[in-house]
Amino acid sequence: MTYTMQDAQEVAKFATADIEAWLWAKPETVTVRNVEDDPDYQRRDIDLIWTTHSDEILIEIKGDRWNKTRNLFFETHSNLERNTPGCFMYTEADWLFYYFVNTRQLYRLPMPKTREWFLITMKRFRERSTTTPVGGSYYTTVGRLVPITTVMLEVPGVKMEQL
Repeated sequence: MTYTMQDAQEVAKFATADIEAWLWAKPETVTVRNVEDDPDYQRRDIDLIWTTHSDEILIEIKGDRWNKTRNLFFETHSNLERNTPGCFMYTEADWLFYYFVNTRQLYRLPMPKTREWFLITMKRFRERSTTTPVGGSYYTTVGRLVPITTVMLEVPGVKMEQL
């Protein structure tokens, strides 16, 4: 499968806008700060800081269009050619918000608990890759297809929300 950089950015933009609006509407919200363009947070793979009356929560957003497969795609390598680990492997977020933009279904995955579970069990999930053209070249993203039902059954604290 091939994606363009523009496709990926569009999906990410939709996902972030929807999630920010959803968080702002929650009664416990004090502020929602988008830190996607802040290099310090980019390095830690964090997109939003959600401040509630009781907590500051670091969120990584993964926008996806392919909800028909009933899988989540956990990225193990963001750029195989450069051996760059996937965001799922290193994010320092408290929560990974996995969002299907077309159905507006949000899966809230507690981190690092979900990653610890994945590292132990990942061999049983199918590996898939996509290529993204960049200029005259391309890069390959690799990850595993993890059934949503499996994550919901096996990882305590996962929540599904319909936005």
